[in-house]
Amino acid sequence: MLRPSIFSENLFDDFFGFDRPALGYHRGHTSDIMKTDVQEFDTGYELDISLPGYKKEDIQAELKDGYLTISAETSQDSDEKDEKTGRYIRRERYYGSCSRSFYVGRDVKQEDVKARFEDGVLKLTIPKMDAKKPEIEQKKLIAIEG
Repeated sequence: MLRPSIFSENLFDDFFGFDRPALGYHRGHTSDIMKTDVQEFDTGYELDISLPGYKKEDIQAELKDGYLTISAETSQDSDEKDEKTGRYIRRERYYGSCSRSFYVGRDVKQEDVKARFEDGVLKLTIPKMDAKKPEIEQKKLIAIEG
């Protein structure tokens, strides 16, 4: 029988099975935010970044010094206007900011990166740039007469 413990931090945690690693839930853990799948193709890479609960307006992508940084921010204030007359007993939706950076190379330009946001997933397409091999300096020997 499932019985809540009176000694736990929250009566509802035990009752609903929260805060149990076996069930994949940890209190205060944002494990579903910004999980990323990266696929490599002949012409480039495709990244799928999970951003559940965010809107397109909440997300920014910046390319600087070869690093592509994705950041997202949402606040509780935007949800307050939809609040009904009842009061919350528990809120588990994530509010705050998060960011993640990926090194894509200094040759990638802003106009090369394509992005679209649908169904809570940011999809980025980044082309492969031809890697420039460093030139190996040829030895220039000086003839010694003798």
